[in-house]
Amino acid sequence: MHGSFIKNMMIILGTLSLVTGAIGIFIPVLPTTPLLLLSAYFYMRGSRKHYDWLLNHRIFGMYIYNYINYRAVLLSTKIFSFVLLWVSLVISIVLVEMQTIRVILILVGVSVSIHLYLLKTLSKKQMKEISIGYDSKNKKWA
Repeated sequence: MHGSFIKNMMIILGTLSLVTGAIGIFIPVLPTTPLLLLSAYFYMRGSRKHYDWLLNHRIFGMYIYNYINYRAVLLSTKIFSFVLLWVSLVISIVLVEMQTIRVILILVGVSVSIHLYLLKTLSKKQMKEISIGYDSKNKKWA
């Protein structure tokens, strides 16, 4: 009973983290990658089925896999992330009147930008080499 409660809590926490991370794709102040990694952590401890589903997800799977194994992202992902982050932050900074919130938004933007910059950058060629381990017929990593 106790073990299944813990497993169910891990699945619930993983799902909450996943949903929040997915929302973070559109709201740059929410840290998408750390939340997706947290989902992987919870799913790994709660359900192998959920963990495998996440790592094989057609949108999130490759990002999580590359981040965990290579601490790397595609150049296009970096560029898209920088642009979306700063466009959203500038809009938020203009709309918010509280100076403290503006400073916090700038600090978050700078921190996320530094983190993105420090990640290794994968080229399309490197991505293809990595994806050789992906079985497209069964939609699973080899």
